[in-house]
Amino acid sequence: MKFIVSTQSLLKSLQQISGVIGTNNVLPILEDFLFDIEKGTLKIVASDLETSMSTSIAVESNENGRIAIPAKLLLETLKTLPEQPLTFTIHAEDGLSVEITSSNGKYKLSGENADDFPKLPQEAETSEIKIPAKVLSRAINQTIFAVSNDEMRPAMTGVYMQLDPDGTTFVATDAQKLVRYKRRDIKSENSANFILPRKALGLLKGSLPDDESIVTISFNNSNAYFKFGSVNLICRLIEGRYPDYNAVIPMDNPNLLVINRTDLQNSLKRTSIFSNKTTYQVVLTMAGSELKVSAKDIDFSNEAQENLFCNYNGDDLTIGFNSKYLIEMLGVLNTEDIKGEFSISSRAGVITPTEMDENEDLLMLIMPIMLNA
Repeated sequence: MKFIVSTQSLLKSLQQISGVIGTNNVLPILEDFLFDIEKGTLKIVASDLETSMSTSIAVESNENGRIAIPAKLLLETLKTLPEQPLTFTIHAEDGLSVEITSSNGKYKLSGENADDFPKLPQEAETSEIKIPAKVLSRAINQTIFAVSNDEMRPAMTGVYMQLDPDGTTFVATDAQKLVRYKRRDIKSENSANFILPRKALGLLKGSLPDDESIVTISFNNSNAYFKFGSVNLICRLIEGRYPDYNAVIPMDNPNLLVINRTDLQNSLKRTSIFSNKTTYQVVLTMAGSELKVSAKDIDFSNEAQENLFCNYNGDDLTIGFNSKYLIEMLGVLNTEDIKGEFSISSRAGVITPTEMDENEDLLMLIMPIMLNA
């Protein structure tokens, strides 16, 4: 079997799906790309059993065939080659060896039997929803940072997606912070919900086009299927019941803060340098038109304090938070000002952007840290 393909075209396609390949694969063949050529189209597949991703490009070939090729070796070779046509020749009689011919020379590596590559899950009894790529990308960006790393609570290691006739909600939480992102313009005739794993969402985040193209999401009880352009991604859904996120969002927050997002973020970055390296605690003191941001590390006698102008309505309040979480939250927001809603120092604070698209509703929640004596 022989085919000719552009160096950059092949490299771009391989890099798009190479993130699927894990470092500790249960099967050696999962360290390979599956190449499947049919009628002048090369379909490339990568899988780790939980997540599979494929893309297709045009090649020059009069033959059909399949082979698995070591991913790392192929990627490292292509990265060093200038743009040019490459000729791949697969010698089935020579132990499935793969010979790559360029204008610079020849490179030979060992392929593996494509039949040993895991078969991809087929769509069966699926429901479907279509989402613009820009919207899905924004939903992922707004939520993925809040996903938990705690494998003891698997349901929280993914983003919860809730489909309803009045809109779609994306939720992520690690029990210390929570993000709820609603879209009123993405609706489903029937209600459904499922939990998407972080890895699949990270791969989508890096692959989704920044345009008006549509992503088709099909899903059943075990898998979700994403299709856009020439890319297909299949992921196994996380099993388990997602926590009742609405129950932890405080509804009565009489103390309201409005402040410039960038000013607050930069202040937190500076003062947190002086915070305790176990808790990363910063203390916010709100009174009148002033917000005091302070941090200290008693063990090393380090401390810092800054005063920021703000618009605050409510009782004087002092509350402590993990600065890393606060900085993360402010980093994914893109409005000039943000609004903080608080009640007392022992209850969660709610952060929202002051301006939102009419079709979206974004809420972030952060749990407080007990104030040092």
